[in-house]
Amino acid sequence: MKRILGVGCGLLMILAATGCDKKHAAAAGAGMQAMPVQTVAVAMTPVPQSSEYVATIKSRRSATLQPQVDGRLTEIRVRSGDHVKAGQLLMEIDPRHQIAAVESQRATERQKKALYDYNTSEIERQRKLFEAGITSRDAYEQARQVFENTKADYESAVEQRKTQEEQLAYYHVSAPFDGVVGDIPVHVGDYVASSAVLTTVDENRDLEAYIYVPTERSTEVRQGLAVELMDNSGKVLEKTQIDFLSPQVDSTLQGILVKAPVRSSPEVLRNAQMIKARIIWSTKPMAVVPVLAVVRQGGQSFVYVAQQQDGHYSAHQTAVTLGDTVGNTYSISSGLNVGDKVIVSATQFLVNGMPIVPMG
Repeated sequence: MKRILGVGCGLLMILAATGCDKKHAAAAGAGMQAMPVQTVAVAMTPVPQSSEYVATIKSRRSATLQPQVDGRLTEIRVRSGDHVKAGQLLMEIDPRHQIAAVESQRATERQKKALYDYNTSEIERQRKLFEAGITSRDAYEQARQVFENTKADYESAVEQRKTQEEQLAYYHVSAPFDGVVGDIPVHVGDYVASSAVLTTVDENRDLEAYIYVPTERSTEVRQGLAVELMDNSGKVLEKTQIDFLSPQVDSTLQGILVKAPVRSSPEVLRNAQMIKARIIWSTKPMAVVPVLAVVRQGGQSFVYVAQQQDGHYSAHQTAVTLGDTVGNTYSISSGLNVGDKVIVSATQFLVNGMPIVPMG
């Protein structure tokens, strides 16, 4: 019995001490000085509903230069990044073999020409003899046949010579249009074939952004949708819109190719550059709060809302679901109501239930 009484007395003492601690904590809370804070009222703002994708900038005029003849590269007259004019000589392939073929064909042409000239005068002589009755018609017809054959041989030789000379031009690689030289993977002395890539020439204007939209968005994507082109930090470089929509799905990427024109200068966007593209599907009213109002703890986003009770204000920590950023504000999908007063200053010093004095 004494032991039970002792335990009971001990329990009463513990409860009494706990009660005293609660009274002290409440007294301390009641005596906490209210912190002045700035607040803003939550309002509804039209917020773009968008998706981000990777886009590739491409020029509408871009050429990959490959040799039309086989041979050893003897000269490279440009460097990567050079600006070139249409027709400017870029590279030369050793033409000596082809030059020899051209000279040989020219010699054949001269030989055929000499025979043709001889038979031209001979047919004229045979015609006069036939008309004078000195030679027979058969002799004249035979001479005419020889003349026609030599004429055909000569004309064929002329065409073959022209073909060989045209082939000779292929040993000089020139720019197809004004543009910028890309990478040059070959070197002087390399033996190049028709399958080799010598370089590229890109006209750094009339650019387009190539964007692949997932097929699940196929019913929403359309021409005229707004597109924002951004760098890796999210800075908007240009605002444009979709002007091309592929009628078929890319089987490799399982996406639909859309294009948007790019008008930025070459200093901002370049051919083959990869950037971010935000397609804006629509806009709808949403609550927005300044970025400074949002506090993150343990992977969850919160804001502090000024709540009034008995004529006094306190900071109430409220969990929110963030949407897209709109300038210096976050759109809020859930957690706030229109008119809520969100605290936007000194949030790092606030705790839930802390007394405050709203200043705005």
